[in-house]
Parts: sequence; structure tokens; C-alpha cells
Amino acid sequence: MPKAYWISAYRAVNDADALAIYGKLAGPALAAVGGKILARGMPAAVKEHGEMQRTVIVEFESVEAAQAAYLSPGYQEALKALTNNAVVRDIRIIEGV
Repeated sequence: MPKAYWISAYRAVNDADALAIYGKLAGPALAAVGGKILARGMPAAVKEHGEMQRTVIVEFESVEAAQAAYLSPGYQEALKALTNNAVVRDIRIIEGV
């Protein structure tokens, strides 16, 4: 079964304090369910139509594990820090090759 990758692209960070709280909770919550953070931060470079935006890549054993991680109680608790439009982002879960 191929691994899966959870890619979060932040279009806007409207509350840096809320993002910091989320980060302190989300990292351990995702690790507890098998997630491994591979990269996070601002891109070293962007090409073509890319945007200079915070990006996080997390590896999981499968698509199912990545989807379950999002729904896990620990991660749902972390998400509470991002209320009131603290960030604008999209999360994509893709299967590895």
C-alpha cells in the first residue's frame, strides 16, 4: 500500500498567535496517529504560478490513515485554535507513487 501525503497550503495567516497554539497541539496529535512531518515553513523558491505561502507536508502510511488523522480527537482539538478565520488554507491528501 502506498504512503500518503497531507499537504497544507496557507493562503493567509490572520492570527499568528492562534497558529502557534495550533502548531503546538497539531504536531503531537498527528505524530500520535502515525503522521511524520517532512517539511514546514515558507518555500525556498516558487515557480510558474506558485505563491510564497507557508506549506506543511506530513507523511502517513496510507490515505486512510491520513484521513483518520484529520478526524482524530487530538487533531480536532488542535483545530479549535484556528477558529474565527485565524488562517485560510487548503489541505490536500494525496497517495504516493
